[in-house]
Amino acid sequence: MDTKRARRRGRGIVALLAIAASLATMTTPAQAGDESITVNFSVAGGSPTYRASGWIYGMTENAAGPADHFFRDVKFRYMRAGGAQLDSPGGWVSGKYDRRWNATRAQMLRTRSLGGEFILLVHDLWGADSYPISRFPGDNGDWTDYENFLTRLFNDVRATGVPVQWDLWNEPNITPFWNRPQSQYFELWRRTYQRVRAAFPAQLIVGPSHAGVPTTSSGWWTQYLDFVRSTNTVPDIVSWHSLPSDPVANVAAANTTLDSRGIPHPRPYQINEYGGTTEQNPGDGSWYIARLERAGADGLRANWASSGDLHNDLGNLLVRNSAGVHQPKGEWWVYRFYGSQTGQVVSVTPSPAYDAFATKTPGVAKILVGGGGTTGNIAVGLQRLDTTSGIVQNNQVRVIAQRIPYNGGGAVQGPITIQNSVVTLSGNATTVNLPHSNADDAFTITLLPPSDTSFQSVAVAQHSQQCLDNTNLSTADGNRQQQFPCEGGDQQLWNFRPVSGVANTYTVVNQQTGKCLDVNGSSTADGAAVQQWTCASGALNQQFALRKVTYSGNDPRDYQLVARHSGKCVDVSEISTAARAPIHQWTCNPAGQSSPLNQTWRLWGR
Repeated sequence: MDTKRARRRGRGIVALLAIAASLATMTTPAQAGDESITVNFSVAGGSPTYRASGWIYGMTENAAGPADHFFRDVKFRYMRAGGAQLDSPGGWVSGKYDRRWNATRAQMLRTRSLGGEFILLVHDLWGADSYPISRFPGDNGDWTDYENFLTRLFNDVRATGVPVQWDLWNEPNITPFWNRPQSQYFELWRRTYQRVRAAFPAQLIVGPSHAGVPTTSSGWWTQYLDFVRSTNTVPDIVSWHSLPSDPVANVAAANTTLDSRGIPHPRPYQINEYGGTTEQNPGDGSWYIARLERAGADGLRANWASSGDLHNDLGNLLVRNSAGVHQPKGEWWVYRFYGSQTGQVVSVTPSPAYDAFATKTPGVAKILVGGGGTTGNIAVGLQRLDTTSGIVQNNQVRVIAQRIPYNGGGAVQGPITIQNSVVTLSGNATTVNLPHSNADDAFTITLLPPSDTSFQSVAVAQHSQQCLDNTNLSTADGNRQQQFPCEGGDQQLWNFRPVSGVANTYTVVNQQTGKCLDVNGSSTADGAAVQQWTCASGALNQQFALRKVTYSGNDPRDYQLVARHSGKCVDVSEISTAARAPIHQWTCNPAGQSSPLNQTWRLWGR
């Protein structure tokens, strides 16, 4: 196993016992599985709360970007910010507070409009963002300027009318953020805690945002706990950073250290930076999601971006193309799947290198499988499928397994289907084998009733590598469709629903609007607009055959979309590679020829 993963896990004999129990109870044997995990659908808990969907920074300075769907599609929960890196040096200590506050205010208001909680970083507004600064609060025993700073900050926060969580000082145990004695920090904590509590009695205080994980041995962590207990300044939310580490082990250590001091818990734990630089990929990101959910801790993904990117790109989950358009990385697709998991959380037994987050709701079950730093077959044992609702029919289920690629940290157009098949159960169980050949990739499993032969996919024009897109997210009938850089939103996701009695022919329904891909006026002419329209049963101009395309270098998922009423192909006008080029129908190029590729659509979800 990769040493990165071995260092991070540290689960020891507990993990070995867990996987032994998993192997002992599987009813369908794994096929040469290098590691095995088990999902038991009979053991179910509450609804998902998406506790891992938070980030430190990631919005533009004025909070205008990225687009709303990048947040909403992943069930965004938390933003942690305070104007870091704006001016260097910047903040109150350098006489440049206003710019940092204005950015903080804008990001705070947008976070709330998106349904998230905002965690205010007091130290960044002061100016202690690891850039060398001239003074820290309390230098030479003088707290006057710091008290003035707090007065200004309190007034500014109060004027917004927005509640925040108060993160009093980031990583005070390391010199880039607190280059003064521990005793001076303790006095800062006491003063700030008491002032925040008096000014905002209903708002939560977060700390110590320790650079490292809880430890039961003597050291900075336990000294902090002794101090806050003795001064009655225990934070409402206890926080630390996991870069890298295992949230499950972290929470166990935190519980031990709080118990031994008589500090009441459970109280909320917040791992408000998780995922080191080498762990920001689909495999590790999925693992952290599963471990945070298992630990019962809220998580905010770390952000290592420079000043040009810190205030953008959703904490490194997005990239920008040459035109500045945001596009998702593979890990964003991980969070998107996580955000789609609804119903009840079900029990998972992990393996040493892999963990999963699984849910069930009537008609569908979903499993996000994570792990990085190692490769091999992952045998996912699915048990007690009889306790799902509406999925098993005639002792069978449909299994859709998808791989979410890392792609070297570049843009990813969508998850790639690696299995879509009907499986016969044995003892209400089956095993899905996932070939994990790239350590940084992740997997999803979706279980559906076998009668459901629909699939969801992006449709990528192969001449331009842009996606079939519902223009401007319009909900109107007659809205002409376009190509646009693939960005993962519902306006680019299409549900292919089979037409009864007609082989390999589908209605193509937009996920955003619920309307059908349609040839305007049932025209048979070249150049007739391809638009969206309210779905109509039996409308031949809303039915499209998938015709395989084969040429040198093609992918098995390459198809022409052939309108049933006209026999003509969905086509990008004039073979344009420009964003927003319109879509129309045109006489089909004979299948098997390599040009024009503006009629060739790659369906990654097929």
